[in-house]
Amino acid sequence: MNAIYILWLRQLKRYSRSKSRMLGSLAQPLLYLFAFGFGLGPIFQKAGEGSYINFLVPGIIAMTILFSGIFSGIEIIWDKQFGFLKETLVAPVSRFNIMIGRTLGGATVSTFQGILVLAISYLAGFRVQSFVGLILGLVFMALIATLFTALGTLIASKLDDMQGFQLIINFLVMPLFFLSGALFPLQGLPTALMIIASIDPLSYGIDGLRVGLIATSHFGVSLDLLVLGGLTLIFLMVGSWFFERIQI
Repeated sequence: MNAIYILWLRQLKRYSRSKSRMLGSLAQPLLYLFAFGFGLGPIFQKAGEGSYINFLVPGIIAMTILFSGIFSGIEIIWDKQFGFLKETLVAPVSRFNIMIGRTLGGATVSTFQGILVLAISYLAGFRVQSFVGLILGLVFMALIATLFTALGTLIASKLDDMQGFQLIINFLVMPLFFLSGALFPLQGLPTALMIIASIDPLSYGIDGLRVGLIATSHFGVSLDLLVLGGLTLIFLMVGSWFFERIQI
């Protein structure tokens, strides 16, 4: 446990030194929030769906966490190329603990970025329904962050070049985001799109955030927690298995 804590703290310090990187990662989510929120808001309201800002914010928070978490895996490839990972792996600490510590560190930063987006969304008129709902929302932020940081680590453990990692991640991230219901309601979708959304893990994260933040749901909070919790454990286990087999 001490090793996991030290590696978690190391990851936090690593991110804290790159404030420009953290601020830059907020640019795209905020563009989506204000451009889509105010641009499509009147159309959404005319359709009788209420405030589009309230509907959109959970999706934008999830997008911020998704991008930050999954792209944190690129640091493993960076460390491979410059020899930093070798120094870590030869330490008298199990590789499982190293992977868990790095993953939790990246997930903590991703969750913090999601909280920043939530705070900024208040400028756009968003309001959380209740304090209990806010706590539930934070739980789902942490689950989304851990799941996709573990996925990024899993993929990076099998690759040796950054270009290949970026191609694979871009191929995954955009479909995960756009087919999750982040920008549109899942009710009334064509059957094919509904099936895809139902197998997209981000759909359950966004639905859980909407339960907590705006008290509305499509799948139900129990199913959201079950799917996210189960997938998080699976990705952590599989990611640890791959990480333990990294060749140095």
